[in-house]
Amino acid sequence: MGFCGNMKKIYFLVSVLFVLNNSFAQDKGFGLGIMIGEPTGFSAKYWLNNNNAFDGGLAYSFVKKHNAVSLHADYLYHNYDLIKSNYKIPIYYGFGVRMRFIENEDNSLGARGVIGAVWLSDNLPIDVFVEFVPVFNLFPATELNLDLAIGARYYFNR
Repeated sequence: MGFCGNMKKIYFLVSVLFVLNNSFAQDKGFGLGIMIGEPTGFSAKYWLNNNNAFDGGLAYSFVKKHNAVSLHADYLYHNYDLIKSNYKIPIYYGFGVRMRFIENEDNSLGARGVIGAVWLSDNLPIDVFVEFVPVFNLFPATELNLDLAIGARYYFNR
């Protein structure tokens, strides 16, 4: 099957998802998507209310010194008043934990401090985010790392 055939399948899948999802709010419910950066992988977010959410990720770090599977979870606060725009672009910040599983080496556990911005679409059940995350590794040795990501999620609202 060629490029056009694959594009038709993708278009059909996206159309079906939009028909099944009659609510386009991204500040509620559960979203699943991808993040690209350090690390690269899957991203999930679950809104508790309009201002607070849990997020998490399962990803792989491609940095040569730290090639590893990375797992993280965060608690986030969202502030809608910092960026004045016709779009919903809250700044978010929070804290969390990251575990890295490194082949043939010591695994690590660290505390995350998260700051980012997220664009919430008015017309589609998606968000697009960018985040900056200092990570203070606690075990096996203390050191400061940095996670950076750009990503997007699709929301499966109730």
